[in-house]
Amino acid sequence: MDAAREGNTMRSTRRSPLRILPLLGLLAALLLGLTVAPRAAAAPTADAVRIMPLGDSITGSPGCWRAVLWNRLRSAGYTDIDFVGTLPPQGCGQAHDGDNEGHGGELVTNVADQNLLPARLAATLPDIVVMHFGTNDVWSNIAPDRILAAYTKLVQQMRASNPDMKILVAQLIPMNPGNCTACAQRVVDFNARIPDWARATNTSRSPVTVVDQWTGFSTAADTYDGVHPNASGDSKIAARWYPALTALLDAGTPGDPGDPGDPGGGDPACTASFRAVSTWQGGYQGEVTVTNTSGSPVSGWTATVVPAEGVRLTQVWNGSLTTAADGRATVTNAAWNGALAPGANATFGFIATTPATAGTPSAAVSCTVRAATS
Repeated sequence: MDAAREGNTMRSTRRSPLRILPLLGLLAALLLGLTVAPRAAAAPTADAVRIMPLGDSITGSPGCWRAVLWNRLRSAGYTDIDFVGTLPPQGCGQAHDGDNEGHGGELVTNVADQNLLPARLAATLPDIVVMHFGTNDVWSNIAPDRILAAYTKLVQQMRASNPDMKILVAQLIPMNPGNCTACAQRVVDFNARIPDWARATNTSRSPVTVVDQWTGFSTAADTYDGVHPNASGDSKIAARWYPALTALLDAGTPGDPGDPGDPGGGDPACTASFRAVSTWQGGYQGEVTVTNTSGSPVSGWTATVVPAEGVRLTQVWNGSLTTAADGRATVTNAAWNGALAPGANATFGFIATTPATAGTPSAAVSCTVRAATS
């Protein structure tokens, strides 16, 4: 938020003066403090996947969902990652890689208009950007068209920095501050525009994936001021980023140790593309094509489909469907279409139900493949 708003929501870090304690009590207190102090995260390797958390105070002041997400990733075995940004860690009370690009009070429109992002990208060279950005713009009643134009400019700058940039873009968490009665609906209206924007901006080389951070998030239960997440909100935000981010990490990034051109192989690269076959009131038929873009054969594939808000995949053919509560769908190959030679592809179809207000069918898709064994 801006300086005034940030000042109203800053958590106090002042401590009460120490009272005079008996010597043994003082030593015990010091030892206890040493045992609970968070330790610094292990240094990443030179080949670590570089992930930039990008946004405003929700991301960086202190943005403790980053700490929750970091530790969940590490616990799940994603150890060769590096959170990057020009801003240092800002607390949160648990060991994590705190580098970030969450500037309190910033508007995404200002970052685009003033060309602030290229220097930050050059200083950190991310492979993946995780972006929750625009809350201050919505609060300031900036038109959605202008905010989305800023999004587009930032994506262009990301791709200029790294043509293979992978981009996760959040539908914003709800906002209901006491001094902005219109903000709650403005967030709803803006979020509704993001899926179509992402579909138009997405490319197979530099995919844009929409992550629904709005659904299931309560300003009453999950924020401490109607805007900034509390511990419950941090957990929910991290939980929504996690599957989208791990899908990218599982797919690998060009030049990392999992690239099929490197000695030792790993999961071969693939691309996934979406198209709408036909539409009707309340639903549509979609199709996803998974292509083995590596130089090695693969024995199977898994595709992730993130449809627009409120859309649910109900039926799949040429694959097996698993659907999460938020609508994210995972489709694995059937017995007859998993093996793909280099350059070969497999296609699966699906039926999706849509709300009455749904626009043009859209979905963000990604994929991972399993290397063939000899």
